[in-house]
This record gives sequence, structure tokens and C-alpha cells, in this order.
Amino acid sequence: MGTFGIIGGTFDPIHFGHLILAEKAREAFNLTKVVFVPAAVPPHKIGEVATPAEKRLKMTELAVADNPYFEVSRVELDREGPSYTVDTVRQLKQEGHGDEAAFIMGFDSLLELHSWKNYQELLEEAKIITAFRPGYPILKNEAEWPKFLLPYRERILILEAPLLDISSTWLRVEMMYGRSIRYLVPDAVYHYIRTHQLY
Repeated sequence: MGTFGIIGGTFDPIHFGHLILAEKAREAFNLTKVVFVPAAVPPHKIGEVATPAEKRLKMTELAVADNPYFEVSRVELDREGPSYTVDTVRQLKQEGHGDEAAFIMGFDSLLELHSWKNYQELLEEAKIITAFRPGYPILKNEAEWPKFLLPYRERILILEAPLLDISSTWLRVEMMYGRSIRYLVPDAVYHYIRTHQLY
């Protein structure tokens, strides 16, 4: 069945940065598909105000609708309590999405991975595809790698691709100030945000 990709996030809102990252990872590592997983209650964002999960799910579905290699899973929305990535990876593998999973994340997130629950188990369950955001140096030799990642160096795949440095937080602020976010999110997402007055 091959390797499938997983990309998670609050997607509040989903934007072209997420979509480009998923598409370039799919292409570079020959992924059979990429599953987008909107987070229910991200453990590191408990207490922060976020758009209701069902609306973030709908925006994600609208964003990926025209790509046959993209799917959306509500696995984290249907799980009670805080969701942890390692549980999500295991469940998606059990559902038969592919033989092997590759979790797609930005390099800034990879550097914080040691703060995630059971991160060692995650690195054993899935390869990591990490993309370099603008401003981050690409690590050329092991001496530059964080020590906690060294045992898993072979599990980490480097994606070098032009990325859009868009943040969902910045998009929400732009909307709050009445400024345009056209050309930063898919048109269907833009119209959904406007129709439901989300931000």
C-alpha cells in the first residue's frame, strides 16, 4: 500500500502554506496520499480561544476537495480529551491508510518535538518529513542536530521546497482588522469564513 502522509494542525484557518507543504511532501517522497487531521483540543493550546472544531473541519474539507491525493480525517475530533499525535498515527495506520506513515511538520515544530507526549514512540511509529521554513538553516551534518533527534536521524526526511511563511494566527489578526486574506487561503475557504463571519 505504500507510505501515506499525515499533516495535523488546528487549521484555524487552513491556508496555502499547509497545502503547499502537503503537496510538496507527497511529491518528494512518493506518498500515496496525505491525510489532513484537524486537532480537537491541541494539548499545547488548551485554554486558547479557537474556532469550533466542526467549522475548522469544514474549512479543511473545502480546501482539499479538488486534490484526489488529499483526504480529511476527523479521528481527533471524535476522540475524547486531548489528542496526542502518536495515538492519531496508530489509529490511521489501523484504519488501513497505508503500510507506513510519515508525519509532516515544519522544522520549528521538529525542534520542539521533545516536549510532545511520547515523542520517542511517535518517531518509532512514523517517519518525519520536515520542511524548512524561511530563516532556518538547513542542517548539513550531525553535529548541528539536537541530541534528542540523533538516535532517529534515519527516520527524519528533509524536504527542501519553497514554502509560504503564512501563519494562521496572522490571518486571524488580518481578518479582525478587516484586511483581506484573499490569495492566502483557497477561495472556498475565504468564502466560508466570510459567510460564517468566523474572525
